[in-house]
Amino acid sequence: MKKNNQSLFLYTFITVLGGLIFGLNMAGISGAIPFIREYFGLDDMTLGFVVSILTIGCLCGAIMGGRFGDQFGRKRVMLFSAILFIISSVGCSVSSGIYGLMIFRLIGGFGVGMISAVVPVYISEISPAKLRGTLVSYNQLAVVIGILIAYIVDYILLNNENNWRMMLGFPLIFSIVYILLLFILPESPRWLYMKGQTDKAGRTIEKLGLSKQEFDNVTPTGKAEKDGMQLKSLFKGKLAKILIIGSLLAAFQQITGINVIINYAPTIFEMTGVAGDTALIQSIYVGIVNLLFTLVAVWLVDRLGRKVLLLCGCAGMILSLLYLIYTFIVPSANGIGALIAVLCYIGFFAASLAPVMWVVTSEIYPSRIRGTAMSVSTGISWLCTFLTVQFFPWILNNLGGSIAFGIFAAFSVVAFIFILVYIPETKGKSLEQIEKELGLNE
Repeated sequence: MKKNNQSLFLYTFITVLGGLIFGLNMAGISGAIPFIREYFGLDDMTLGFVVSILTIGCLCGAIMGGRFGDQFGRKRVMLFSAILFIISSVGCSVSSGIYGLMIFRLIGGFGVGMISAVVPVYISEISPAKLRGTLVSYNQLAVVIGILIAYIVDYILLNNENNWRMMLGFPLIFSIVYILLLFILPESPRWLYMKGQTDKAGRTIEKLGLSKQEFDNVTPTGKAEKDGMQLKSLFKGKLAKILIIGSLLAAFQQITGINVIINYAPTIFEMTGVAGDTALIQSIYVGIVNLLFTLVAVWLVDRLGRKVLLLCGCAGMILSLLYLIYTFIVPSANGIGALIAVLCYIGFFAASLAPVMWVVTSEIYPSRIRGTAMSVSTGISWLCTFLTVQFFPWILNNLGGSIAFGIFAAFSVVAFIFILVYIPETKGKSLEQIEKELGLNE
């Protein structure tokens, strides 16, 4: 690592700790599901809501997080999210009633949503063009590390008397570390430029070891451009087209089924004839593959480009889901066949849509409204997450696995076609160059 990049990587590491907590909160519930169902006596729809209510908070947090990031700064939003993580972890671990548990999961989701909207924007704004794809992908790498840690902790706590409480309270440790480290994080230099704080932005650029030439085309937002005008402009002309493209890409990331696998992996494996503790071990395999192929994406995103990774990933996901459908239809293919199909699906997703969606959406929106636009597309992503996670148990138990995963396979086909036709290649270009090429600086 070059000396002048050390600060850049340090601040990226601090920032993506929020992504790790994101992963802990998303996957920690997977091992707790059977114990929560038994403890509270829940039916399928109520259980689905306990799991999916986190995503309702994510939706609200994403909608507000990017907008707050544009108004108050990226760093302040991350600090507020860390506080919410602490409240949620403590609350979930001590909840005595189902409604209390739901409320604290909702609070945690609000923090996750804000982080998901702000962290990719912050990293993209502090990164040089040649490293931006890699550094933004580190956030997804942190998310999958959090997911893997959650699966391992769930397995370790399986036979503990207070297992589900400890599973849901575990993110507290990382949340405390995160909030302490955030105090040494500088504000985004591009945000400071947009707010007219040029001297402070210049000092931050020097601290990051970046060239000031990368920021030559950043201009302060005029005082007449109020927040309401910014939001209104999102739905006009070329901005509206780019917002639709980014939002559809964010939607496809979710409606192709990833969070169903993450949240319900042990349940899926049990339905294919795998015992409870073995199902949790296989969920750890899911986490390991997720991590390994995210590393592949981090390595390739600035080498092959965004579009190639997205297309290859979608093609692999389609084939994996088709084979998973086959394992539900043909009993003799269950067990190891389902595990192989799920692991292949996870691998292709982790190397493509998982990190690259965040990279592309953080790049294609213009600087003056980047946070607000990310709020819209990220909010749509979380809405799709809620719908898939909420209704999956009912679809799985009433229509069967072949129908459930057939729906995800169909969406994967549509995603492939959409990416082929509409997603631009942004590799190696500055944010201002991308904005100019898309005609968004007019």
